[in-house]
Amino acid sequence: MLPASASDKLVMAAGEMAGAAVHGRSPWLDARLRFVRNRAAVWSLCILMVIITACIVGPWILPHAFDSADWDAMSQAPTWKNYHWFGTDESGRDLLVRTLMGGRISLMVGLLATLTSATLGIVWGATAGFIGGRTDAVMMRIVDMMYAVPYLLIAILLITVLGRAFYLVVITITVFSWMTMARVVRGQTLSLRSKEFVEAARAIGVPTRTIIFRHIIPNLLGVVVVYATVTVPSVILVESVLSFLGLGIQEPMTSWGVLIHDGTTVMEISPWILLFPAGLLSITLYCFNFIGDGLRDALDPQDR
Repeated sequence: MLPASASDKLVMAAGEMAGAAVHGRSPWLDARLRFVRNRAAVWSLCILMVIITACIVGPWILPHAFDSADWDAMSQAPTWKNYHWFGTDESGRDLLVRTLMGGRISLMVGLLATLTSATLGIVWGATAGFIGGRTDAVMMRIVDMMYAVPYLLIAILLITVLGRAFYLVVITITVFSWMTMARVVRGQTLSLRSKEFVEAARAIGVPTRTIIFRHIIPNLLGVVVVYATVTVPSVILVESVLSFLGLGIQEPMTSWGVLIHDGTTVMEISPWILLFPAGLLSITLYCFNFIGDGLRDALDPQDR
C-alpha cells in the first residue's frame, strides 16, 4: 500500500487534473481553441490587424500628406526616391499615404455601418421572434418589403438628395443592411423562447423587455459575431462601389473605391495606381471572410 501522504498527493493531483479538464470544457475556451486551430483564420486575423494598424498609424508617420502634391513626381512609378514606395498619382500625390487613408475611411464605414445595422437587426429580430403573433407577422412583412426595394438605386437616390458626407454614406448603407441580421436573429430567438430559463423568467413575472435584453440577446452573441464578420466585407464592398460610381466619399478625402476608380482611368499607363488599392481591398475582404469562417466553425454548437 502507498503511504497516506503519497495517497493524498495522488488524490490531489487527480482532483487538479479533473478541475483542469472541467475548465477546459468551458464553451468559450473551447471556441477559442477551435479558432486557434484554424490556421487560415489566425493568419487572416494577424494580417488584418497589420492592415488596420497601418491604416491608423501610417498617415501620421509617413513624410507625405494624403492631399499634398509633389509637382516634380507626377505619375511617378514606385520608387525609393522621396519615399514614394507606392508611386504617385497623376497629381503627384503619394499613393501609399492615400491608400492607407482610403483604407481608414473604408474600414470605418464598414465597421460603423455593420455596428449600427447589427444593433438594429438584433433588436428588431429578437423583438419579433420573442413576442410572436401579429407583431412578428407585421415586423417581418416590413423586412420583406425592404428586401423588395432596389438597394443600389435607392442608395444612389438618397446620397444624391441628402449629400455625400461620410455620415450620410454610413446611414444610407445601414438602412439597407440590417434586414438579414433581423431574420437570422429572429430564427434563433424562436428556438430560444421555449427554453427553460426563458419560461422560468416569464413564470416569475420578468418584463418582456428585460427578458429580451438580458436573456435572449446575450445568448445570440455567437451568431451575431459570426454574421457581423461576414457583413463587414460586404459593406466595405458596397461603399467601394458607391465611391467608384462617384456617389460615396468625395475629394479631397479618399477611400479604396475612389482610388480604384482613379486607377481604372489610367491603368494602361500607370497600373500601380489601380493595383495597390485594389490589392489591399482584396486582401482585407479575404481576411474578413476567413475570420468569419473560423468563428463559424468555432462557435457552431453542432461541432462541439
